[in-house]
Amino acid sequence: MRVTQNPDFRRLRAAQGVSQIGSQIGFLALPLVALQVLNAGAFEVSALIAAQVAPFLLIGLPAGVWIDRMPRRPVLIVSDLARALLLLTVPLAYALDALTLGQLYAVAFVQGVATVFFDVAYQSYLPDIVEAEQLTDGNAQLELARSASQLIGPSVGGWLISVLKAPVALCADALSFLFSAFMVSRIPRDREKPVTGGGSRATWPVLLKEVGEGLTFVRRHRLLAPVAGVGALLNFSYGMVAAIFTTYAVRELGFSAAKLGIVMAIGSLGVVLGAVVARRLSQRLGTGPSIVLGALIDGLGPLLTPAAPASALEVVITCGVFVQSFGVVLFNVNQVSLRQGVTPRPLMGRMTATIRFVVWGTLPVGSLCSGALASSIGLHRAMWVSAGVGALAFLIVLFSDVRTAGTRNAPLTPSASDADADAVATAVGVPSAPVEG
Repeated sequence: MRVTQNPDFRRLRAAQGVSQIGSQIGFLALPLVALQVLNAGAFEVSALIAAQVAPFLLIGLPAGVWIDRMPRRPVLIVSDLARALLLLTVPLAYALDALTLGQLYAVAFVQGVATVFFDVAYQSYLPDIVEAEQLTDGNAQLELARSASQLIGPSVGGWLISVLKAPVALCADALSFLFSAFMVSRIPRDREKPVTGGGSRATWPVLLKEVGEGLTFVRRHRLLAPVAGVGALLNFSYGMVAAIFTTYAVRELGFSAAKLGIVMAIGSLGVVLGAVVARRLSQRLGTGPSIVLGALIDGLGPLLTPAAPASALEVVITCGVFVQSFGVVLFNVNQVSLRQGVTPRPLMGRMTATIRFVVWGTLPVGSLCSGALASSIGLHRAMWVSAGVGALAFLIVLFSDVRTAGTRNAPLTPSASDADADAVATAVGVPSAPVEG
């Protein structure tokens, strides 16, 4: 059975597709609220974006332990509802003429906390509702849904912001989270495998012990460690670029909200192409080589933004977004499938949280760094530095075992003869065995 014939997977895909459209609107609207309504500076906007991802650095690791002890489905629903309610406070405060930058920081941070729990639970939930051999196809389908949202979201967001103003446009993001919660609630409770990590209370000693188990598993794993490393460097660069991109486009290049939305929407066609070909490339090249290629393309795309000549700004920047979008999808589909394929289920939440801690934890650091750079050396030079950081990240996986992972001679499932897998399994107290679907 194809993964698209699974009704529960279709519900999850619909939830993610619609909520991602809203998230794209929010990604464009939130910094524009700070820029246009509150007249924030480059560093203040960078700090706002950093606040959204800071929770991955602050609570990402313990979140994995907690989620390993909880049913994933309720976590997804509550996280969606919390994000919807938080976003609705922004247009409400705007209508009452009480909106402040402090409120935006608070909303961004608490929404980030909810996103930590949602994302860790979400990636741990997929193997419960699809078969093991369907993981790559399932991740590709989810990326395809996300790609459609990245095509629709920015253009719709740009139009909404132009017509309704940025704070009011955030209502669309809130509604998308409500729809996501509804669709996840329609997935039967019995689809989720029983939780096996809740045998003892999550006291601080137990919490620290189990966080350490997740860190040990990733750090010692010959595939997960380099994947975490390249993801961290790519996201550090992305955090730098994303933090100043809107400010650079609006204040340095003179883009309107509508033009910025169109550039992002057309550039996001790279996500569509990546989602369509990711599975085929994985089958032809292997999972590991596809990860290396995706990291290379992902790192090169942002360089086109500061390199764009004045005579072709929109075209070249759009091409840069396209190239990066394609690389991101190719990298993500394959690295997520690799992670899910080599991790025993009792460690799935902690593995996901550890990777998220390492990979997403670099985002707020990157955001603050580029904001400081923009304030000291100017937006254009800061954009060059920000984009250049990720260009060589692919070397981390090129010179590792990831390069051959998932090929005919190096299957992803751990074997009893794999010394690294045995050492990790012994350290964390789980068997070295294939993951259940």
